[in-house]
Amino acid sequence: MAAPINTKDVIKAIDLFRGWPNPALLPVTSLANSSATVYSSPAIYTPGLLYGPDDGHPPLRQHLARWLTSFYRPRDPVTADRICITGGASQNLACVLQVFADPGYTRNVWMVAPGYHLACRIFDDAGFAGRLRAVPEDEEGLNVGFFRGALEAAEKAWKGDSESQFKSAQPWRKIYKHVIYATPTFSNPSTKTMTLRRREELVRLAREFDALIVTDDVYDLLQWSSDPNGTLAQPDQRCAPRLVDVDRYLDGGPQHEFGNAVSNGSFSKLIGPGLRTGWAEGTPKLAYGVSQAGSTRSGGAPSQMSSTIVAQLFSDGVIESHIEKVLQPAYAERYHIVMSAIREHLLPLGVALPSTTQETAGGYFIWIDLPQPLQANEIVQRAKQEENLTLAPGDLFRVQGDEKAECNKFNRSLRLCFVWEAQDQLAEGIRRLARVVGRAADQAK
Repeated sequence: MAAPINTKDVIKAIDLFRGWPNPALLPVTSLANSSATVYSSPAIYTPGLLYGPDDGHPPLRQHLARWLTSFYRPRDPVTADRICITGGASQNLACVLQVFADPGYTRNVWMVAPGYHLACRIFDDAGFAGRLRAVPEDEEGLNVGFFRGALEAAEKAWKGDSESQFKSAQPWRKIYKHVIYATPTFSNPSTKTMTLRRREELVRLAREFDALIVTDDVYDLLQWSSDPNGTLAQPDQRCAPRLVDVDRYLDGGPQHEFGNAVSNGSFSKLIGPGLRTGWAEGTPKLAYGVSQAGSTRSGGAPSQMSSTIVAQLFSDGVIESHIEKVLQPAYAERYHIVMSAIREHLLPLGVALPSTTQETAGGYFIWIDLPQPLQANEIVQRAKQEENLTLAPGDLFRVQGDEKAECNKFNRSLRLCFVWEAQDQLAEGIRRLARVVGRAADQAK
């Protein structure tokens, strides 16, 4: 087994942790052209620089309605009144909680585990510290059988009542008993995609227990064939309907005017997080409710100027072209480079990939499991010290505050991001990880 590398001799550090878009793939020229168009036209830049309507820049809402209809192919077209422009997925998650949850009445926030770790602080800030609960995944996504039992137990244990609510009744507000947070397609970090059957089961469960499903649908458009030699028959169409689309058609449609699902969309993974622009989609009543969060009512639509520039990108046909001709092929190539290196260097050491039969891969991440008795935190530390390699340990993605739950332990897992690092360093990063795993396994014998 090769000796550890002295990090002082390493020419370049490799980072497989950071889940940011690759700077070389940002549409800088298109953004510059769109900005020039916007700032050269008083009819466009004047409303862009002023307070926008609560629900956001109308042209962008209209573009989104057309684009989302084209990609997701719902049974009924998406209309602009179902959309509210937001400051991105994270900002909007906070607004959704401000309007539709109340720590005096909402029992718990349920998060798929492993889950997006930075969302936990948002839930804490909304008053749910200590009430985040982990829901495990199985081969089809969120484990609905487990979830039903947990919901029934939570209802039985609940001591509050409707009089415990802190927030006043308002026509744009509905306080749900439960909030469910998930990334159903190419989940961060597990990369799993929830099956259609499981999505329908989850919507029925949400209706039964008065829950709002908040889905981060931020990776859906970044998809490609899981076969390195294959191609997707329809790369410009979704691999599964969103939960918000399922709620529209299932069993006759929403059970009330707010519905039980909201899609949290964002341009952060597509054209740059610094734009701080995203959207929420739900029933017209729910979309209006999001637009009535106090911070939006006071300051006007979030990202008003950025929204104006993004709308111009749609007018120029840039966004669809950038996704299909730049991002999908580039990220597919990166994904397959890493997968090939994992199969060559890590699988022989006992490292495992999650079992899947999915024909479509996508997103930003790959989730792997280390062989016994190796511990992810130790491997991460040694990788940094011995190979100048930065990794994300699985326990980082636990649902915070529910650490005792058996389904919330990922001490033998790692999340690898194949997007941020330079492409020619990806396979080398896996080789370095293999050296660390090999040395640790030898020492554990």
